[in-house]
Amino acid sequence: MRVYYLFLHFSFAIILFSSCARYTKITPFSENSIPKPPDYQNMECWAAHPLKNDPSDKYPGKKDTILPNNANVDVFFLHPTTFTKQKNLYSCNGDVFDTKLNQKTDNSAILFQASAFNNHTRVFAPRYRQAHFNAYFTKDKETAQKAFDLAYQDVLLAFETYLKEYNQGRPFIIAAHSQGTNHAITLIHQKIDGTPLQNQLIAAYLIGMPVQKDTFLYIKPCQFPEETGCTISWRTFKKGTELKNEKELPILVTNPISWTTTQQYVSKEENKSSLLRDFNVIYPNLVDAQVNSTVLWVNKPKFKGSILLRTRNYHPADINFFYFSIRENVATRIQHYFQLEKK
Repeated sequence: MRVYYLFLHFSFAIILFSSCARYTKITPFSENSIPKPPDYQNMECWAAHPLKNDPSDKYPGKKDTILPNNANVDVFFLHPTTFTKQKNLYSCNGDVFDTKLNQKTDNSAILFQASAFNNHTRVFAPRYRQAHFNAYFTKDKETAQKAFDLAYQDVLLAFETYLKEYNQGRPFIIAAHSQGTNHAITLIHQKIDGTPLQNQLIAAYLIGMPVQKDTFLYIKPCQFPEETGCTISWRTFKKGTELKNEKELPILVTNPISWTTTQQYVSKEENKSSLLRDFNVIYPNLVDAQVNSTVLWVNKPKFKGSILLRTRNYHPADINFFYFSIRENVATRIQHYFQLEKK
């Protein structure tokens, strides 16, 4: 049974957005229960930062390998929900100074996801007072919205601190997964789309949440692997899955092997390798990929114990299934960006 839990190792419970998800209670939002705000001058408030050694610097396959942070491009990464604690829940927002929560974030999302974007980049990933995962399921929409608003307040402050203290006109990538993607969309709307900052944007990888093709006014979906200044998004499901309530929506789905939005099937032999539970074990040819309507279809992955894998929603593995394809694509878009700059 241990292998089965690789799909519970990341941000959300595996039931996220599945038909069996039930509405649940959430701690009422209270000014008295709001955790202490982060101070982004303090390295403790960054899960990943070029001025500290952290899991985003690692490279899989070789234990304890640390990549140098001397790149000329930045990644601003927003991690998914890791605040899932149920018992004795005091606040509906996570505490950025909670050691156990931070360890959980670092050993899952930062190690397995943020590190996928460290190819020729410096990675910045703020800790933020993330909304509890129950906020996605509760009927108390007012409390949920306040929890998400508080989380975004931190994300905005972190990005503004990054721009003021560290960016210095450098090109950057926005990368996010799940709840992080929700906040990244708002951030791009407010700070990047149609502003001078858009010229510095290499790409926005908005993964794990539905992103409509016309979400932004000026930033358009990427259509080919080298394109820059555009958006990328997908949600991963077992082949044959259809989300009927979304069937007619214009949702952006990028194939993270071909990096196009067409429905052309791409075999697993073209996938640049994947990760599962062990960061230092690489799986070649694990899954294929095909855009279908509003989601990305992949074959059921085969690994020791995979017979126990029953879910059709592969949300926690959105990045891991395509880890090395992402690394390659980051390098490709960076190279093309600088080629265009020289012209």
